[in-house]
Amino acid sequence: MGPLQGIRVVDASTLFAGPLTAMHLGDMGADVVKVEHPRRPDPARGHGAAKAGHNLWSKTLGRNKRAITIDLSQPAGQDVFVKLAAEADVVVENFRPDTLERWNLGYERLAAGNPGLVLARLTGFGQIGPYRRRPGFGTLAEAMSGFAAMTGEPDGPPTLPPFGLADGIASLAAAYAVMTALHARHSTGRGQVVDLAIVEPILAMLGPQLTQWDQLGTVQPRTGNRSVNNAPRNTYQCADGRWVAVSTSSQNIAERVMRLVGRPDVVGEPWFATGAGRVAHADELDAAVASWVGERSRDEVVAEFEKAEAAVAPIYDASDIAADPQFGALGTVVRVDDPDLGSVAMQNVLFRLSETPGRIRFAGRAHGADTDDVLAELGYNAADVRSLRETGII
Repeated sequence: MGPLQGIRVVDASTLFAGPLTAMHLGDMGADVVKVEHPRRPDPARGHGAAKAGHNLWSKTLGRNKRAITIDLSQPAGQDVFVKLAAEADVVVENFRPDTLERWNLGYERLAAGNPGLVLARLTGFGQIGPYRRRPGFGTLAEAMSGFAAMTGEPDGPPTLPPFGLADGIASLAAAYAVMTALHARHSTGRGQVVDLAIVEPILAMLGPQLTQWDQLGTVQPRTGNRSVNNAPRNTYQCADGRWVAVSTSSQNIAERVMRLVGRPDVVGEPWFATGAGRVAHADELDAAVASWVGERSRDEVVAEFEKAEAAVAPIYDASDIAADPQFGALGTVVRVDDPDLGSVAMQNVLFRLSETPGRIRFAGRAHGADTDDVLAELGYNAADVRSLRETGII
């Protein structure tokens, strides 16, 4: 059942960072209950592609979650939520700061009947500070963290990722924070509030840019696919029109690459002995690698690099990932039975545990599919549920 069996998580968040956090916990066995508004579902259900009226993203984002509906703005709905939180270990929410408090659902009330509760609050800019009330989408975090400023071609504009990068990084940080708080509960007996600003985890992943600015007064420039630390490092087009990526983060790999592409002469140059020296000669090194790669098919390039024990990777799209034998051996892509779409392929859990592995038990459920069952577990009888439904609370 997974290492988090027995942990209940209430996912009251929408869109991506919060729901992804709850998804990671559910993948490891937690019982996740997804709470949505009865008439305004999580907007993620409308993002991206759909098949036969079924949103495909929500099949992944909502996996391992039971779906219920509650109108949290109404007192009767708030009472239901308090009962749900009383039986939970974790609540994940990403409303704007003070929203839960305005609904009389602040941590004090939730923890009054459940002092061990961990409340994970994910917002764009945190619970304090002058920007706390701003809308907090991941795009803003990608912009303000410095990521966009250092991404893109030198003569081009700052570049944003075509997916929820900041949200995804924040979800991993939030899952880590939740597990840290649960571990602390073993010692203190008390839960606590996790205040996570989506802008901070991606900032933490961007290396020493702040220290570099502090100590040297320099800002990391945009370098396209090149690196400021080593060369050659770029993407290169093969003779068959496909692409590969080459990295030379270590000195011995750089030497192997240049010998492979027919330029052993540069290996003996004094400047070649350091990453900074190679970066200063990146045009020459790139030209040599690009010429050699451009004369061969992608499969030939990969095979020759493997023989030379040099670092290369084919640039994949989803079809390549699904067919790759390494991903197959790892079980990176898994098929999940779904009542709406039959067998659905999606990314598997993030890591493998030898004794208590996680797994995907079911794909994302329909809006409110499990409301009656979850309320019954909380002690509501059929008449109670009918009354809540008739008044629009669920």
